[in-house]
Amino acid sequence: MQTTDTVLMIEPIAFGFNAETAENNYFQVEQKELDIQEKALAEFRTFAEKLRNKGINVIAIQDTADPHTPDSIFPNNWVSFHRDGKVVLYPMFATNRRVERREDIIESIKSQGFQVTEIDDWSFPEIQGHYLEGTGSMIFDHDHKIAYGSVSLRLDEALFREFCAKYGFTPVVFHSYQTVGSERLPIYHTNVMMCVADRFVVICLDCIDDEMERAKVSETIKNSGKEIIEISEDQMHQFAGNMLQVQNTDGQKFLVMSETAYRSLSPDQVSAIEKYCEIIYADLHTIEVNGGGSARCMLAEVFLPKK
Repeated sequence: MQTTDTVLMIEPIAFGFNAETAENNYFQVEQKELDIQEKALAEFRTFAEKLRNKGINVIAIQDTADPHTPDSIFPNNWVSFHRDGKVVLYPMFATNRRVERREDIIESIKSQGFQVTEIDDWSFPEIQGHYLEGTGSMIFDHDHKIAYGSVSLRLDEALFREFCAKYGFTPVVFHSYQTVGSERLPIYHTNVMMCVADRFVVICLDCIDDEMERAKVSETIKNSGKEIIEISEDQMHQFAGNMLQVQNTDGQKFLVMSETAYRSLSPDQVSAIEKYCEIIYADLHTIEVNGGGSARCMLAEVFLPKK
């Protein structure tokens, strides 16, 4: 099944601009206001409440003050929770993000009635400078066992292929770029330019500059039976690719995004999505500007079996 009714969210305690990740995350802009943490916390809590009001199970765990982890609000980069009970830990590009991997968070998930059979630690390659940042860098089509991955410093192709071989996914490897000033630079995470839902895919095909790679991605999506809903690069810059489909405890599906992303969509695009599921959106402006991530980045899906 493509969607889950349970997500992990990390409540920020010291959110802010992370200079380490800004090296290759071109969405980030540092704001100088003194109340960034307060604004981010308010956005987080409103977002979590909107999800809960729709019947989605939100496991919210507060960050810790020490060590300082300004990006802890984006847990999907360091951990994923699988239907067979496995928990996977990933190698992270930024040194100050590696301490986000917390055993107590996994214990908290278990205390909610979920079964963990194994912790599969893939973090070691980060010491050699090889990274694979979870479901930020890999986009899974769970039903068809396909994994989409855009090569960047945050997705090492060899590691990606190794992961897919172990977990039974067919890798679809490509390169995507965004315009920064007068340059075309690699997009840091695949999940800012595409979202795979149960019956459709939101994607910025214009970001895939190589025609053969673009055709391969399009063909793979079409062959999986999903409708392609294209977004422009300008919409991608407004986080319109950073979406996640979830379901509630009754099985009703929703596409989750930020208000910035929602406002960027055309009426036709909204209608195309709403053919399949309801949209949930929330104001995440402070988090997006300073953190360079949006709604999808804030949600780590929990597919673990219940005890």
